[in-house]
Amino acid sequence: MNWIKKALNFGQNIKKILKTRPSKKDIENSDWISCCTGPILKKDLESNLWVCKACGKHHRISCVQRFDTFFGKGNYEILKTPIPGIEDALNWTDTKPYKDRLKEAKKKTGQDCAVMICKGNINNIKITAAAINFSFLGGSISSSEGEAIIYGVQHAIDNKTPFVFFTSGGGMRMFQSAIALQNMTRTTLAINELKKNNLPYIVCIVDPCAGGITASFAMLGDIHFGETGALCAFAGRRVVQATVKEELPNDFQTVEYLQKHGFIDRVVNRKDLPSEIGNILSILLKKNNAVESGNLNATSENIEQITKAAS
Repeated sequence: MNWIKKALNFGQNIKKILKTRPSKKDIENSDWISCCTGPILKKDLESNLWVCKACGKHHRISCVQRFDTFFGKGNYEILKTPIPGIEDALNWTDTKPYKDRLKEAKKKTGQDCAVMICKGNINNIKITAAAINFSFLGGSISSSEGEAIIYGVQHAIDNKTPFVFFTSGGGMRMFQSAIALQNMTRTTLAINELKKNNLPYIVCIVDPCAGGITASFAMLGDIHFGETGALCAFAGRRVVQATVKEELPNDFQTVEYLQKHGFIDRVVNRKDLPSEIGNILSILLKKNNAVESGNLNATSENIEQITKAAS
């Protein structure tokens, strides 16, 4: 009977170990983050713009971190966006009420919705920028996010600035059903107004970008950048594979794959995004000296390629 006691004791020990394991919340609040070589100090990752020095993985970042890496800390101003009076018109409940999920997301991220709008300068060009925080309910788009995007576009139109959008997220928010889906149309109409005013719309696809986001405002840019290694898709990989009944390439649905097939103009490392986007805005706004003088040979080969894509 000793073996039975040993087995029972072993089971109890396993339970104790499982109980003492850190929770997801504990891991998020720790000083470490996991990557290719194991745990990395967050401060070391932050010093390299949240990009792993060993494998080059571009870790997901919040809207504030995005603006910090793009403009530099303190070099931009976050704009207050409108929030609809009723955020849960359907009183949605599944395993928990949507209202509770929303409260948790707001507390976790410190944002009122997944989208954040700011204004700043790149290459002495005033721009309006938007970003989506994937940590806010997977970066999904509801009526609140739709209002924020439209507000950002209108700010760009009113102030005659380009609009730069760092797009990510899983699509339209299912908790709002058709209310969320209509934002595919609303944001598209807003972008059309931006273009009627001859203002550049630059999209930078960051990891992950999928569903209704990819099917609407993420694919309407004048120029499309992709951040290195980002996933960009509409349907999931397994859904596509089951539909076409073929083996898909390993890099399928990455921005690198999309660039090869003409959906994205440039794939850029995070540290190079300010200069790359600044250069293309200079060209589009005819503020680049080489372009103004007609001497395209003075510009880089990359800028020449982008100029052709923009024409």
